[in-house]
Amino acid sequence: MLQRTTAINKILALKKRIKIIQGGTSAGKTFGILPILIHKAASQSGLEISIVAESVPALRRGCLRDFLKIMKWINRYHDERYNKSHLKYTFANGSFIEFFSADDSSKLRGARRDILYINECNNVTFESYNELSIRTKREIFLDFNPANEFWVHKELKDDEDADFIILTYKDNQGLDEGIVREIEKNRLKAKTSAYWRNWWTVYGLGEIGQLQGAVFTNYKIIDSIPNEARLIGIGLDFGYSNDPTAIIGVYKYNEFRILDEIKYQTGMLNSDIAKILPEDVPIYADSAEPKSIADIQRYGKIIKGVTKGKDSINYGIDVMQRQSYMVTSESTNLIKELRSYCWDKDKTGKQLNKPVDNFNHALDAVRYHEMETLGLNKSFGEYSIL
Repeated sequence: MLQRTTAINKILALKKRIKIIQGGTSAGKTFGILPILIHKAASQSGLEISIVAESVPALRRGCLRDFLKIMKWINRYHDERYNKSHLKYTFANGSFIEFFSADDSSKLRGARRDILYINECNNVTFESYNELSIRTKREIFLDFNPANEFWVHKELKDDEDADFIILTYKDNQGLDEGIVREIEKNRLKAKTSAYWRNWWTVYGLGEIGQLQGAVFTNYKIIDSIPNEARLIGIGLDFGYSNDPTAIIGVYKYNEFRILDEIKYQTGMLNSDIAKILPEDVPIYADSAEPKSIADIQRYGKIIKGVTKGKDSINYGIDVMQRQSYMVTSESTNLIKELRSYCWDKDKTGKQLNKPVDNFNHALDAVRYHEMETLGLNKSFGEYSIL
């Protein structure tokens, strides 16, 4: 149920044209902005509101999903008013809220609007923002996690026409207590390494951090899988309650390997997983789950546990760093992990030769596949791959 949170009150207090909402994890940024926009659209006739994110998949799995959820909670949703093809909801008074991606150049340079909201604007270029802002008549809402400084801080934060606030999880009274406990566990971890100190700065306190030591930079994002690409296997990382099960398809395309997120979800039974997996493609999974592997084999799937030994994580990283990857834009969780997966640091800030055990469920699935299928003339720890 929607709750009037401190986050909503703080956003309502912003009066300038540009409203910049910087915040940590679960701070209620989206659930603070969307009810305000819904109220504006429902109470003012003919209002035109655009909500933008880096891609349509990012919208569907984030802001659009939250919008539809809120509309149903407050009993405003009418299915006949929602155009699913154009991602546009029209209110009885003629106002509408439309959703589109920043990678659609025709939309960026298209019609004007009254209000603009860019969700996770740190994933959108300043050029895209500029095209949208000059076509916005009244208000602009921008929200983001401050993993590092970007164009908002350089171009807009100190603008005389901009309001700026920082929200944290403590501003979101609607947050589940279990999530609060998980966030605050990481506050204690902040004393153990530079990585966790940076994590707490960004996601706990909502302050600017420094994204350094990214493990993977050898990828680019594509809209779709080319027809010529060939599915060569599946990577699978088991989860259940707190951790998601991650299923990633791996394709071969010229000199590239294409990664496509098939599933990323908690609470999946082995029978649920088996229904999703193809029958004629090899599947590589964590050997620490022999019972789950045996269960899935009984469904006729070609699945095997990946041999792991000393330094297997670093070995898998080494294998993956030698490749060139394309990642489908639909793979929103995998993209988030690629952007966030970093080398750990000691208390002094010195980088260690091990990654932080975080943001790695989809990446572990990829790693299992690549460890077993890629041949490298290299010895690494207990491994000798031909």
